[in-house]
Amino acid sequence: QVQLVESGGGSVQAGGSLRLICAASGYIDSKYCMGWFHQAPGKERERVAQIDSDGRVSRYAESVKGRFTISQDNAKKTLYLQMNSLKPEDTAMYYCALGPGSGNSCYYDYWGQGTQVTVSS
Repeated sequence: QVQLVESGGGSVQAGGSLRLICAASGYIDSKYCMGWFHQAPGKERERVAQIDSDGRVSRYAESVKGRFTISQDNAKKTLYLQMNSLKPEDTAMYYCALGPGSGNSCYYDYWGQGTQVTVSS
């Protein structure tokens, strides 16, 4: 029932910025976690940023702290990832996801199709 669609990816030079947008449709439980993940070919999918189900606590991978900011609208219909000071190692497919739980025990049942981010030097 829930569908997620990412947009905003593209190619950017190192040091540049992008804003990713995830549009959600269907019933979104107010207690769902929402997060962004990325995955490069041959590597494990990694959680980049997350808003816990309380809508207040934001968590970031150490590699993006101070550079990326996650946010959402009040109804959890739109999720954003503002990415600044991009580095070549940020190059990956980026996915938005949501599901029940909290903290490191969020169960991400719903995933978008992904949007490609490519950072060149």
